[in-house]
Amino acid sequence: MKVCHIVPSLEEQHGGPSKSVRALAAAAAAAGDEVELLSTDELAPAEGWSRSEENLPVRIFRRDWPRAICRSAGLDRALAAVDAEVIQHHGLWLRTLHYAHRAARRTGAKLVVSPRGMMSAWAWNHHRLRKQTARRFVHPGALEAADGWHATSKEEEAEIRALGFAQPVCVAPNGVAAAAAADQAAAKAHWHDACPATRGRPVALFYSRFHRKKRVLELIDLWLERGPQDWLLLVVGIPEDYTAATLGDYVHRQSGSGRVAVFSGQGRPPPYAVASLFLLPSHSENFGLVIAEAMAHGVPALVTDGTPWRELNSTGLGWCVPWPDFPAALAAAAAEPAAALAARGAAAAAWVLREYSWHGAAKRLSAFYARLQTGPR
Repeated sequence: MKVCHIVPSLEEQHGGPSKSVRALAAAAAAAGDEVELLSTDELAPAEGWSRSEENLPVRIFRRDWPRAICRSAGLDRALAAVDAEVIQHHGLWLRTLHYAHRAARRTGAKLVVSPRGMMSAWAWNHHRLRKQTARRFVHPGALEAADGWHATSKEEEAEIRALGFAQPVCVAPNGVAAAAAADQAAAKAHWHDACPATRGRPVALFYSRFHRKKRVLELIDLWLERGPQDWLLLVVGIPEDYTAATLGDYVHRQSGSGRVAVFSGQGRPPPYAVASLFLLPSHSENFGLVIAEAMAHGVPALVTDGTPWRELNSTGLGWCVPWPDFPAALAAAAAEPAAALAARGAAAAAWVLREYSWHGAAKRLSAFYARLQTGPR
């Protein structure tokens, strides 16, 4: 199967898809599909960069003005010559989806759209007018023209259906890889140096984008009001709605500097190696790759039920609760003996590595593409 994946950005600051789409495309290539990954970057030349990542061809084209909608004349030209049976676009509201739609219509390729969390009720209504404008003018008709959808959870499939889209949906969760011992050791050393308080105190970790959707301010407030006094809340993320400096100033104004430490995650290794508990109180997540990554590193997770991880409750591997119940769940998790938390984390690692693999996601999508090829357009 010839497949062209398109993701607006592979830059770290643009969140999970910059990592997950690359891993998915690489897994599909390793499984035998003929795969190409296209993206954009502000610094790329007009004719684009080309490179190979683990036998995955990657081409990155200049992101032109207006960059906010990810316009790229180079990507548009490249898609005019793409010979693919399936064009899969990751994300909504950007011009790159228009290019994918137009190329599929011109070549007869099947168009598959992966919304990557952008169809949840919270996300759909956040900047609602801006998104209505994008649907009408930035990629007109693309959502209606999609031959199929890729959801990363049953919950995301339900969100797609709730918005009235009836095309076939493939539920293929993201994968996660085991943490290498050498990488874990290097990350632990880095964070012990960067934040010495992590050496001698139990650490609750928030690690995600600094976006309103993640409830990062609300988590800091909760921690300072009701968090365990002997623990440290380590807040690490990629700047978006907030920067590390603005969050650090907020903590300082709340007299919480001894209990909360804030860092930008850009250019730093993931901080899972110093954590005893992972926290993500998001309004919504289509998957929440950092949740799976935390568990793969042996860190049990406490998350809100806006994420698709309710199975943590039934398996006993963590906690997935409504936001109003988050304070009580946090108190209960932090009260567990260190050995019990570590054992829960080890069991979570074994489970998530068994259940969530990039190879499995690629196989599900490949079978889905084949079904689309035999069905009506």
